[in-house]
Amino acid sequence: MALLVVGVIYILAGLFFRDPWKTDDVVGLATMMTALNDGGHAWLLPQIGVLAHAQDGPLITWVGALCIWAFAPFFELFATPLDAAIIASRLPNFLWFGLMTASVWYGTYLLGRRPEPQPMALPFGGEPTVQDYGRMIADAALLLIVATVGIVWRMHETSEVPALIAFQALAFYSVARMLDHPASGSITLGFALAAAFLTRGWIGAVPIMLAATFVFMPRSALWAQKKWLMLTAVISISLILLWWIPASQVGEYWIRNWVLWNSSSFGWPNFQEVLSTLRDLPWFLWPTWPFAILAIWRWRAWLASPHMLIPIMFALWPLLTMLFLVDAFEPEYSLMAVPAAVLAAFALPTLRRGVVNSLDWFAVMCFSLSTATVWLGWIALQTGWPRQIAHNIARQTRGYDVTISWPAVLAAVLGTLAWIALVRWRLHTKPAGLWRGTVLSAGGLIVTWLLLVTLWLPALDYVRSYRTVSGQLATALQTHRQPGECVRALGLGVGQRASFLVFNDIDFTYESSCGLVLQQTSPDSVADGTVAYADSAQVLWVGKRGADRNEIFRLLRVRTP
Repeated sequence: MALLVVGVIYILAGLFFRDPWKTDDVVGLATMMTALNDGGHAWLLPQIGVLAHAQDGPLITWVGALCIWAFAPFFELFATPLDAAIIASRLPNFLWFGLMTASVWYGTYLLGRRPEPQPMALPFGGEPTVQDYGRMIADAALLLIVATVGIVWRMHETSEVPALIAFQALAFYSVARMLDHPASGSITLGFALAAAFLTRGWIGAVPIMLAATFVFMPRSALWAQKKWLMLTAVISISLILLWWIPASQVGEYWIRNWVLWNSSSFGWPNFQEVLSTLRDLPWFLWPTWPFAILAIWRWRAWLASPHMLIPIMFALWPLLTMLFLVDAFEPEYSLMAVPAAVLAAFALPTLRRGVVNSLDWFAVMCFSLSTATVWLGWIALQTGWPRQIAHNIARQTRGYDVTISWPAVLAAVLGTLAWIALVRWRLHTKPAGLWRGTVLSAGGLIVTWLLLVTLWLPALDYVRSYRTVSGQLATALQTHRQPGECVRALGLGVGQRASFLVFNDIDFTYESSCGLVLQQTSPDSVADGTVAYADSAQVLWVGKRGADRNEIFRLLRVRTP
C-alpha cells in the first residue's frame, strides 16, 4: 500500500494544471490533435498540421488521440475544450508509469527469488524466505527508479519518452519471465520490442533488441530457452509490418524522411559528444549509478547469473548505442534508468549498515537543502527578499505577475511536513527491509518535485508556455489576414509550430507565394539588420514570450511574385 501511495503522488504531481511545454511535450500533443482533427493518414503518419513529423513512431499518437476522443467530452464539463484535450492527452502517462513500475517490480522479483542472489543461511535460521527476499529486492528497485532524478520530468510529458521507458521495462520483465515461463515471456517480449519500435523507431528499439538478444549467451541460464526467440521475432516483425506496409503505401514522402532521420542519427563516435554524454549521465542517473557500478563489482563472480546478466545487458547496449548517436540526449539517457535501478537494488544487500546510514544522512541533507531552496526562492519571488535571489529570479521571469494559489501552497506545506515526518520516522526506527536505504532518496525527490510543481508552477508556465504569444498571434492574424490568404513560416522551430497549432489552431503552409510570413528570429538579428526581410517587408506584428530574451516573432507582409 505504501508503494502504491508513493507511485500515485509521483505521477499526479505536475501532470495536470499546466500548459504543454516545448519541445517534446507540446509536439506529442500536436500530433495527437492533428490525428483527431485531420484524420486519414495523420493516424498512420504523425503530423504537426501540414508538417510531416517523420520521427519516432505513431504509437503515442494513437494512444493519446484515442484518450482525447474518449475522455475530452467529459472534461469539457468543467474545462475549456482546449484544456480538456490537454488533460485527456496526459491520461496515457498513468499507463506508461504503471507499466514501468509493475514491470520493474515483477522482473526484479523474479530475479531476486532465484537461488544465485540468495543470502547465506544463518546458523540458527531467521533469514528471509526466498519470496520475501525477492519482494525486498523488488521494493528497493521500485523506490530507486522513482528516485532517479533524470526521468522525473520526462515521466510527466506527452512525449515518446515515458512510453519508451515503459516498453524497455516490459522487455526486461519478459526476459526474466522466460527463465521459468518461456512461452508467455517470449510473447510479451515480442509485443514489447514492437511497441518500442513504434514508439521511437530504430533509435529506441535497437538497444532494447540487442539487449534482449545478447542475454541468451552460451552458458547462461537463458541459453536453453533461445529457441523461443523465434516466436518473439515473428510477433515483433508482424506487428511492425502491420504499420509499415500501409504507411509505406500512403506516405512515401513521410517514410523516406523517417528512414533518413533514423539513419542520419547514427554515426561514428565523436569525442565531444562522448564527453558530453559521460558528463550528463551521472546527473541524469543519480542516485542509482554508483550503486549499479558497486553491484557489478560486488557480484563480479556471478556476472553470468540472470540477476546480473540481464540488467547489465539492458544497461550496456543503450550505453554503447549512445556512443554511435550523432546527438544523444535525455530520450536516449532514459534507457539507462531501469537497468541502473535494478542493478542498484542488488547492491543494497552487500552494503554494511554504516554505509546505509551514511546514505540516509546524505539524502536527508541533500533533499532538506533542496526543499529549503525551493521555499526560499518562492519567498523571494513573492516578497522580494532576499534581494539578490529575488533579482536573479526576476531576470528569468521578466513581466510575470506574481500570484499565490493557496491550494498549491497548502499542498506544498503538507508535502514538507510529510518529508519531516519521513525523516523523523527513519531516524527513530531501524527497519529491516532492504529498501531502508532508498526510501529517503525516493521520498526526498518526490517532495522536491511536488514543491516545484505547486509553488512554482505558475511561474514555470509563464516561462515555458507559448499560450500567451500564440493568442497574440491569433489576434494579429484576425486583424491583418485577408479572406483566403495563407500564412507561411520562416525559421520557425518544431516546438513553436506545435505550440501555435495546439493553442490556437494556427497552421502554416509551404506555399512560397504566400504574402503573410511568420518569422522567428532573435532581437540581435533585428537590431543589426541581418534578419531576412529587414527592409523589404511590412512588419504587422512583433511578439515574444515575456521572459524570453533570445527569441521574437514577426508577422510580415512581403511582396509576392
